[in-house]
Amino acid sequence: MASIKAALSKPFAKYIAKRINKWASQPVETQEKVFQKLIKEARNTVFGKDHKFNTIQSYEDFKNQVPVRDYEALRPYIERTVAGEKNILWKGKPIYFAKTSGTTSGAKYIPITRASMPTHIEAARNAILMYIQETGNAKFVDGKMIFLQGSPILEEKNGIKLGRLSGIVAHYVPKYLQKNRMPSLKTNCIEDWETKVNAIVEETVNEDMTVISGIPSWVQMYFEKLIENKGQKVGEILKNFNLFIFGGVNYEPYRAKFENLIGRKVDSIELYPASEGFFAFQDKQNQKGMLLQLNSGIFYEFIKADEFFDKNPKRITIKDVELGVNYVMLISTTAGLWAYNIGDTVQFSSLKPYRVIVSGRIKHFISAFGEHVIGKEVEQALKEAIANTNITVNEFTVAPQINPSEGLPYHEWFIEFETEPEDESKLIRDLESSLQKQNSYYFDLIEGKVLRPLVITKIKKDGFQKYMKSIGKLGGQNKIPRLANDRKIADAIYQLQLTK
Repeated sequence: MASIKAALSKPFAKYIAKRINKWASQPVETQEKVFQKLIKEARNTVFGKDHKFNTIQSYEDFKNQVPVRDYEALRPYIERTVAGEKNILWKGKPIYFAKTSGTTSGAKYIPITRASMPTHIEAARNAILMYIQETGNAKFVDGKMIFLQGSPILEEKNGIKLGRLSGIVAHYVPKYLQKNRMPSLKTNCIEDWETKVNAIVEETVNEDMTVISGIPSWVQMYFEKLIENKGQKVGEILKNFNLFIFGGVNYEPYRAKFENLIGRKVDSIELYPASEGFFAFQDKQNQKGMLLQLNSGIFYEFIKADEFFDKNPKRITIKDVELGVNYVMLISTTAGLWAYNIGDTVQFSSLKPYRVIVSGRIKHFISAFGEHVIGKEVEQALKEAIANTNITVNEFTVAPQINPSEGLPYHEWFIEFETEPEDESKLIRDLESSLQKQNSYYFDLIEGKVLRPLVITKIKKDGFQKYMKSIGKLGGQNKIPRLANDRKIADAIYQLQLTK
């Protein structure tokens, strides 16, 4: 028999779905309202005065007056905000800084304001409610739920609390879920990731877990430790576990491995959260892509990825995007980020409503020879190559080998197999076939004998975890880039292979 909580969640889910469908069916008007409100609210900030917000009437005005910026370009304004000044990027002061580890900028402090914080919480809640509305399944709300996240212990800087986004969000779990939530606060505060996962296993192994949420690579580690502890598949240990909520990376490379660890299929919901905003979530189980959050205080712009590094690339709104094109996504938000490049590239899988898939990072690509290979393409190639085989992959990354000891240059795939291929040459052929089909530049380079077919380098078990640990980035919100245009990561992983 369903509990009162499960019963009440269904009419609430229906109500929320109706509201979401309303703005999703009026996308251009919804974004125009968000745009006008953002400009009006920030008119008297330092940034607003510097960029003459009081004269901005249209998107064309905005493009002319507000250039595209990344964190480094916005840093002077952020530093003033971090120093405790008011009304710099947004009204008043932020209530938090989400601290992230930038690869080039050291620590980044992303502001979260009173206006922006609720949108993070509502989007996560709405993703679950849309699932309930679509499937009619609400039983899971009565079971225990794990949210694998960063430590909720927050520091303070000039009167503003700071920590990792997942740690900040931990303070906003609704009261009606508090009793269901795991792990305990004490365990959640453990900083060392391996110690933390072991403690989570101890706490949850005998509980009625129904929902598990986190980045796939962290959850995989948790599942492996559970199996080690009990000697059974996860689905046997956690009999009522039926919903996996994830974000941060594409699930597809992990799907076969997860289904093997669990021993059965479970429903999943993909999220697209970031410190800068909660951008999208999967709203349909049978549709590709995630519903872009057009009504969450975020105004979106897009630049074609292959034009991004041109002198004056064309900026467009959702009104002019096309299906299947690789775009760099820019955001302007109620946290005071303006025409801000978060570094992600997306493609639209649907325009009615607007759904996106994350295709990679603008800095994470391989174009050592002009091939423009992106994260989505290598993930898709691996997915196709191991479909209908027994091969399972724990983790992988790809790098160019520009100066081989012999023969032509090539792309080197570093793969940690759980179950290795019986015929590696077939796997290579299948990967090559998919990549060449997806990317005409790569095809031309192989055909023109500029590159030779890819090479696979096998990585020992836990090799990627050891690498992340060696750079102090095991767990947390950290993940291995799918590919890079240099060999820094590849060489470091390979060197760790050679040491005990």
